[in-house]
Amino acid sequence: MANVFSTASLQIYQVFFLLCLVFVSINGQSTGWLNAHATFYGANENPTTLGGACGYDNTFHAGFGVNTAALSGALFRGGEACGACYQVICDYKLDRRWCLRHGSVIITATNFCPPNNHGGWCDPPRQHFDMSMPAFLRIARQGNEGIVPVLYKRVSCNRNGGVRFTLKGQANFNNVMISNVGGSGDVKAAWIKGSKTGGWVAMHRNWGANWQTSVDLRSQMLSFKLTLVNGRTLEFPNVVPSTWRFGQTYASQNQFS
Repeated sequence: MANVFSTASLQIYQVFFLLCLVFVSINGQSTGWLNAHATFYGANENPTTLGGACGYDNTFHAGFGVNTAALSGALFRGGEACGACYQVICDYKLDRRWCLRHGSVIITATNFCPPNNHGGWCDPPRQHFDMSMPAFLRIARQGNEGIVPVLYKRVSCNRNGGVRFTLKGQANFNNVMISNVGGSGDVKAAWIKGSKTGGWVAMHRNWGANWQTSVDLRSQMLSFKLTLVNGRTLEFPNVVPSTWRFGQTYASQNQFS
């Protein structure tokens, strides 16, 4: 009887484990829908300029288009979420008046929605999306003060072309804006290598999608290595020619899948 019970228990455990594997995506992120709320911003602004706290100079130039959002601190994670992609739908069961029944949009995190510390929608620990108006109107009608309940989940970012590197800074202060990142979209760590440095030099997040190093890399061909939040690492060899200048953007042929 003991052996029969042990076998049955093992089978139950195996089924439970398989269900857990189904629930968790390959990237280590939950495939289930989570609850949040959404508002919109930028009604009178050119949506291409909504790079905000991530430091993207232009959301089209960065490869993200107009479907972007500012995230509350619980989601923004101090800028680590910059470039991450989310599928957002309006929760029609909770708000049939303002939600579009089959509305769905994939947005890119490009900005931070600051808390007001007085019970605002972006106060911790709330999970909130302050979306560009074009993105918001894909899931809801404009009304009810622009606040709707939503369901969201992390999804892979599908980008056209390779990862882009925009060189900023001066002299021996190199600030690189990294954009158009596929895969999970959010960069966890970055390295740079000059044709004369001999090895990889770790970069540090300056703010948002901007990474820095104090190594003088002028007149050198540059390579990059990135690790995403989901753990995937990819190298981008010789992306930037030795004739580079500050303010220029270079696109790699490599991209995260």
